Amino acid sequence: MTDDAYLFLLDDATTPLGVAPAAVGDLPSLDTPAVRAWLAAQDSSVTSPHLRLLPPEERGAVPEGAERLPLRLSEEELNLVRHRMAPQSLAAIEEELLTYRDYADGRDGLIGRALAAGVPPHRIVELTGVDPATVTGAAAR
Repeated sequence: MTDDAYLFLLDDATTPLGVAPAAVGDLPSLDTPAVRAWLAAQDSSVTSPHLRLLPPEERGAVPEGAERLPLRLSEEELNLVRHRMAPQSLAAIEEELLTYRDYADGRDGLIGRALAAGVPPHRIVELTGVDPATVTGAAAR
């Protein structure tokens, strides 16, 4: 199985397949000589309503005969593509999970700084809701 996403062109722009790169935002992977050359050869652009992206696990959905280009996306770019493909009912909760991830990413560093500043461990537990063992573990790092 390849880890490449697929950039491809649809004949009918109203087909609800994949995600338009313009809807995902500025993806550095799209600004490469290979992608620019492929788009030029297709007489297309990144803003074309016919251009779509699919993550690797959905590559089987690319229509037979569609012009396609394998595209290596970063993990963050793949997350954006997957998020934009999610049904609206899931998109909101996915956004909350991404926000949680962003906050939780620096959790141990924040706990360590609080301990170094003199905030007692029990107060950190009260303020954050984390398990006391998490505070102890952050203190050991």
